Amino acid sequence: MLKKKSKKAMGVEEYVLINGIHQYLLHSGTTDENPVLLFLHGGPGSAASLFAHAFQDNWEELFTVIHWDQRGTGKTLMKNPESYPTVDVLLQDLLEVVHYLKSRYHKPKIVLLGHSWGSVLGSLFIKSHPEEVAYYIGVGQMINKRASERLSYAKVKEAIVQANDQSALKKLEALGDYPGEQLDTQWLKKSLQLRKLQGKYHLTMKSHVSPLKTLVTSPLFHFSDLSALIKGNKANKELMTFLGRFDLHADLAEYTVPLYYIVGEQDWQTPVALTQDYVQSINAPEKKIYIIPNAGHMAMIDQPVLFLNVLRDIKNRQENGKGTEPAGL
Repeated sequence: MLKKKSKKAMGVEEYVLINGIHQYLLHSGTTDENPVLLFLHGGPGSAASLFAHAFQDNWEELFTVIHWDQRGTGKTLMKNPESYPTVDVLLQDLLEVVHYLKSRYHKPKIVLLGHSWGSVLGSLFIKSHPEEVAYYIGVGQMINKRASERLSYAKVKEAIVQANDQSALKKLEALGDYPGEQLDTQWLKKSLQLRKLQGKYHLTMKSHVSPLKTLVTSPLFHFSDLSALIKGNKANKELMTFLGRFDLHADLAEYTVPLYYIVGEQDWQTPVALTQDYVQSINAPEKKIYIIPNAGHMAMIDQPVLFLNVLRDIKNRQENGKGTEPAGL
């Protein structure tokens, strides 16, 4: 465990036997007295552990932060190259990870933060195991995949038309009736083309941080991590199919844990409007949405100071019964 220190203890790595295979965990923090926050990465298949150094240093004054490379992702995939995930298997994995962290840190509950795909996994988990979670933070929360893709397409088309970019317009129109009726492997190929066009018009990340440079400068990086990224699409094919059908509205918006949503104002992968509408329908002990200006889908990297202030406000609300609205929001 992390000991109580004035300076942070960074980068405790381990493989833990979880649901039949050894899975990778990264622990970072300053004191065991802080709440334990489990970060559920996106993708599916995009480990956030390798990018943690780019955004979370100051989080560790508030939380003990745990990154878990999910089955079929990152360092867990490299250790278990034949073990591909399904949603049910991942949920069981997650339950065992939570139990392990509660035991290791002597906590009755943990904090769950889900980003993008991780917000799908986190939302499902708090429905089935609310007793395990102190509160949930959804970042770039996925509400309805099909609706998100329709809005993403409309926004990038608007930007292309305004710029009179005929080359980009031809590429966009080549996608046909996007996203189409079936979000299958053909849709996945089209979505990658759409993401490129979004990137050209700064409709994904709002900062100028290079993902590749961030990856290779990680203190945890090995060349095998590049192999995991390449193999991730194949390993997570079944999850991508599930994601294509995902709609939070398919279940009642009734929760027994407090919910906090953090969304970039310029996030056109999980658009703000969908999250705002969903939050209105929620019945929960507490709910709040934070919209971070000049931030996209990677709000924690685009606006790290504002994001940290939001995390501090959420923690204060839970521990003191009230927060102070972060400046700049």
